[in-house]
This record gives sequence, C-alpha cells and structure tokens, in this order.
Amino acid sequence: MLYKIYETQRSFMEPFADFALAASKFYSNPLSPLQKTPLAQRIAAAYDLIYRLGKDYEKPTFDIKTVPVDGVEVAIHERVEVNKPFCELRRFKRFSDDPKTLEKLKGQPVVLIVAPLSGHYATLLRETVRSMLSDHKVYITDWLNARTVPLTEGDFHLDDYVNYVQEFIRHLQKTYGNCHVVSVCQPTVPVLAAVSLMASRGEMTPLSLTMMGGPIDARKSPTAVNNLASERSFEWFENNVIYRVPENFPGAGRRVYPGFLQHAGFVAMNPDRHAVNHYDYFKNLIKGDGSSTEAHRKFYDEYNAVLDMDAHYYLETIRTVFQEFRLVYGTWDVRSPEGKLERVRPQDITQGALLTIEGELDDISGAGQTRAAHDLCTGLPSKEQRHIEVKGAGHYGIFSGRRWRESVYPQVRDFIREHQARHSSAPVAAIAPAAPASPAKAQPPKPAKPPVKAKPAAPATTRSARSGTSKASKPAPVAIQAKAPENAPAAKEVLAAPATRWAGAEAPAALAQAATVAEKAPAKKAPRSTKAA
Repeated sequence: MLYKIYETQRSFMEPFADFALAASKFYSNPLSPLQKTPLAQRIAAAYDLIYRLGKDYEKPTFDIKTVPVDGVEVAIHERVEVNKPFCELRRFKRFSDDPKTLEKLKGQPVVLIVAPLSGHYATLLRETVRSMLSDHKVYITDWLNARTVPLTEGDFHLDDYVNYVQEFIRHLQKTYGNCHVVSVCQPTVPVLAAVSLMASRGEMTPLSLTMMGGPIDARKSPTAVNNLASERSFEWFENNVIYRVPENFPGAGRRVYPGFLQHAGFVAMNPDRHAVNHYDYFKNLIKGDGSSTEAHRKFYDEYNAVLDMDAHYYLETIRTVFQEFRLVYGTWDVRSPEGKLERVRPQDITQGALLTIEGELDDISGAGQTRAAHDLCTGLPSKEQRHIEVKGAGHYGIFSGRRWRESVYPQVRDFIREHQARHSSAPVAAIAPAAPASPAKAQPPKPAKPPVKAKPAAPATTRSARSGTSKASKPAPVAIQAKAPENAPAAKEVLAAPATRWAGAEAPAALAQAATVAEKAPAKKAPRSTKAA
C-alpha cells in the first residue's frame, strides 16, 4: 500500500515540477520580458530548486565518450556483453585507428568491476570506470531495477548474485584467458564467496582481487549501518521495509525493498548536509556560478537515482552479512545453479593476489571490515596480500574524486599490472576448453572428472595446468615490493587532505537508511578505417 501511495503522490507532483522548470526558464531567459523584472534571479532560482526537489530521477548514463591513453583520445563504445534477468555485463569497448595506441590497448589487462547492488545504479562508479579505461579493458556489472523485471523471471537471491559473478568471471576467462576483479562496497562479500567456490572446485581463479570498502567482517569497528542491522530482527526488516511493486510497472507484484525508501533513508542519515547543499545551490544560482551549480546537478542526478532490490536478496544479505556473519564464521552455504549447496571456504584460494582498500573516515564500512579478508584467505602467501588505508577519505572518496585519482587508482593500476606480468596469459584457444561449462563439473568430491589432475592436488596445480604455465617456473621479479597485509602503507602513498563535507556520507547504505526511515544495444560495427581493442 505504501508503494502505491508514493506512486500516486509522485504522479500528482510531476505536473508541478514541470511547471516549476518552465517558470524558472521564463524568469532566467535573457529573451524573456520577465527576466527584466525585480528579483527575477531569485524567483528563477527558487523555481529551479522546486523543480529539482520534485522531479523524478531516472537511471543516469555512464556518458563516457573518450578517454586519454598516452595523450591520444580513444573512443569508447558502450555495449551489453551478457544479458541476465537481473543484471547486464556491460563492456566499454575502446576504438583507435592509431597503430601504436591500438597495440598497447590489446595488451592491457582485463578488469571486471563488480558494482554494488545497494540502492544506487552502477553509474555511481562512473569515475572509477573512466580512470581504469586508460589502462585496462573494462567490464562492469550493471544491476537492473527489480521493479522492471517481470515475475516470470523468478526471484533473485544472494546465491544468484554469487552465481552471476562466477558466470561473468568465466566469460572473461574464456574470452581473454584471465581477468582481474575489482569489487566496491557491498559486492566484496559475494565476490569473495564466488572466487572461493571456484577455488574449491579447482577452477581457474582471477589473477587478482581488489576489494574496496566492503563489510567482509561487519563485527569490526561497527558503524551505524552495522548497529541498526544487528539491533533489529530479521522479521522487523521483512515487516517494515518490504512492499510489492504497483501494477504500472513490468515487475508488478514483486516483493522489493523500494528505491524511494532507500532515498529517504539516504537523506535522513545527513539531513543538515543536504539542506546546506541545496541552500548553497540556491545562492549559486543567484550569483550565476555556473560551475558550482552544474556540479550540484551532476551529484544529485546520481545521488537521487535509486533502484528497487528484490526482497529475497535484500533480506538474505542482512541475515548472512550483518546478523549471522556466515562468511567469517565459515557457515555460509551457497546454492549452485544445479541446486547443490556448497560451503564457502576462502582458505581454498591459493592462486592470485589480494588487495584491500579502506578509507580512514569511512562511516559505512568501518576500519578493519575490509582488511578482514586477509584473515580469511590463509591459502594466499603473505607477499600476495596488501592493504591500503586512504588518509582523509570517506566511503565515497576511495573510488571517486581527487583521492581516488591521485592516490588510490595509481596503486590499484600498479597492483594489477604487476600480477598481469607475473602470470602472462596462454593463448585463448588453449585455455577456453579448460573453463568448466558449469560449476558442477569440477566438484571436489569427484576427483576422476578433472582430466588435468594425475593425483589429488591443490588448486595451484589445477591453475597451472589450465593456464599453460609450468608449476616449477618462478614469477619474474617486479619493481614494486610486496607488502604483508599487516604493514601500513608508506606515508607518501596517501594524500592527507582535510575531509570534505561529503566524506563518508555519500555512498549508499541501504541497511541503515531503511531502519531510519521506518522509525521516523546491439553493438554497432566500427567504421572500416577504425580498429578496436
């Protein structure tokens, strides 16, 4: 019923928002006679603010047209590579007709960015994608709004999230021979589970895992998000924040955690900051400060665009991650697409490398929550595990903004580059057949099935056999010295700038926000003269 009331109110407000936009233009357009009236600028600014407060915010676009590669602007074509009922694997294909640039693009690492499914769209990572496109082949998980998915597609569970990630990793391994995975915030938990299950089955795992600001162990340095999730029962969330999608959407009847509740929760976490930001926007409109007003619009176009989440996925995430801590306790069983329950064992990961990143001022994922991944991945050598704490950065700052560009990204880029060089990929034709068609093919209890094993072996042996790399060969020395996870990063690696107004407050936090509110294309062919990478 609440969802229907909200939709009715939104439909009623839409004409008023359109009127406010038109009135704002009447009073601000130099050709309009109203622009010459007294207080015209203030009236135009007031109408513009009313419009932005009342409008409906749709899903933004990535809008990445070009990126610089060694001073050469490379064209970007965005397309859907794999289409699933609740997610699209989106590729940012790079084009260049410069032979030297094209050769460089073809040799760069492949990165799968797993975007959070916690309220906002994947476009929240636009700057992350733009930065990485200069040095990597980039794919991203673009999660769909649950209210647009018909009931005939079934429900979406946390297990499905894990299975999606595995499918996307296998797709990239089959295409390129290997890949690297970067997860931001919420997906750190299902990504670690996905890779752990692949390692337990003896499958090839990604060359590196980068985990940024995620609740691997939500018991450590609990934030408001963690406290609200633990203080309320599972039934409380189910009874207070779950509603059915109204009839005017394709997913009518689906039980979801609605986007409008999440948005109200986002605002309720820091109402004073939002009020100050909107008042600053009003003053900047009067002053004619175009750059500041445009920055405000871009931020809130992203911030106010939210999506519905399937109720099963949302509630299972609360129980698994924030209430029962199944990953750290070793009690998490994931159901495969074939219906078999498999235990998540991060200690089975013995190949690849792990980088964790935390923000000093992160009030969404507290200090130590992401770093806890190192304690779980005991099968990885300490030299392959590293940790970065970004001084002065909040949650949003570790993957977007100045600190991301100047401090975090260079270290992520070098980390990926180092491990790409260590494990040079074999020809695609030699690796593709080794990638299992389904998770059930390489289950540990069936040792006779994997053809490459002469005897029971650790996942490292399977990895070597599949990648065409000799087990006896040692990785070449690299310029960057590996650091054990317990070592703090060097001071010169981190920018200690003062926290901004939004430090730690901008990123989605669906759990805390829900509780707070309740209480109160087809690809286009490139031109003949243009080549792609």
